[in-house]
Amino acid sequence: MSVNVNRSVSDQFYRYKMPRLIAKVEGKGNGIKTVIVNMVDVAKALNRPPKYPTKFFGCELGAQTQFDTKNDRYIVNGSHEANKLQDMLDGFIRKFVLCPECDNPETDLHINPKKQTIGNSCKACGYQGMLDTRHKLCTFILKNPPENDSGSVKKEKEKKNRKKDKENGSSGGEAGNHNDIDAPDAVDGDDDDWAEETTEEAQRRRMEEISEHAKGLTLTDDLEKSLEERVNIFYNFVKEKKDSGAIVSADKEILAEAERLDVKAMGPLILSELLFDENIREQIKKYKRHFLRFCHNNKKAQKYLLGGFECLVKLYQSPLLPRVPIILKDLYDADLLEEDVILAWAEKVSKKYVSKELAKEIHAKAEPFVKWLKEAEEESEGSEEEEDDNHRIYSYHEEEDIDIDAI
Repeated sequence: MSVNVNRSVSDQFYRYKMPRLIAKVEGKGNGIKTVIVNMVDVAKALNRPPKYPTKFFGCELGAQTQFDTKNDRYIVNGSHEANKLQDMLDGFIRKFVLCPECDNPETDLHINPKKQTIGNSCKACGYQGMLDTRHKLCTFILKNPPENDSGSVKKEKEKKNRKKDKENGSSGGEAGNHNDIDAPDAVDGDDDDWAEETTEEAQRRRMEEISEHAKGLTLTDDLEKSLEERVNIFYNFVKEKKDSGAIVSADKEILAEAERLDVKAMGPLILSELLFDENIREQIKKYKRHFLRFCHNNKKAQKYLLGGFECLVKLYQSPLLPRVPIILKDLYDADLLEEDVILAWAEKVSKKYVSKELAKEIHAKAEPFVKWLKEAEEESEGSEEEEDDNHRIYSYHEEEDIDIDAI
């Protein structure tokens, strides 16, 4: 069965199709792995090497990957459902296949080994630009350029050969022929081409490429740093966005930076510290999109969000402690916390973020909301009539404890 390459397009006549991903789990215990049976066909439909989406899965899941190109076996360690991988493939397609201008998948990647940049060109609309190289997959792509772009690598070798010929006093012959055919790359261009372009637009583009190159160089260096150092880098990044007044529209950049530094799960802990204060109820609405990018289908990130919330209660204990249950419900209603994560948190008092005494107080204040969650779960198993009779809502009264009223 085939699906649209861009699955956000519901048009049944959309002409860009790909096979639905098929995954097969093999092995047991520590040797368990997921084989993507039709990765070659999927990658062909995307005009990308099959190694790229496979490696992307590995980056996103924090899992090892294996490539057996002779037998067309592309493997991600661990047990992973096909539907989950299909959703993850949408992320790969957005970042590395679709044109940022027209959303068309008719794009090619162009590698510049010298500048360590990845260019992107669209056959449909003519777009030419550079990929954001902060994602970990970009390091892999730079080391393993697509076969259709092998000319860029070959061209780089030819330039080195010409340089050696010059040093040896050789001219003409082979070197002369290379000069005749060494046309500039469609996207990246060579240093010689830059010398000819002196317009303001060319200079701007040049600076952008230098900036992208710098990002690529810092990618590996930052990942080699300790977790504490990487968290501090992320904290300063978010703080700079907040201080400059650019925080509201920076949700995608913030997520990308967290992914680059491999601290995505801890993101909500940092965001809580920087974006929340005693006015958290309004701020949940304001920054919902920022937190959703981290917390959606990510239970580890949700646990860190609960930790950040506990820290916030410690800072603003007087105004926030009485409101613990209603704030938890706000987080729950905003889809930032899932029911099972909250119930698991409620089972055990931890002193990881705050003192044992304060943690107990927070859990005690949360009890009415936790009880409501459990009752709502039980009610959902009953008849619709029983649900109508017993369904409860949460209300907050400034001068009273939180309670649950029947509708």
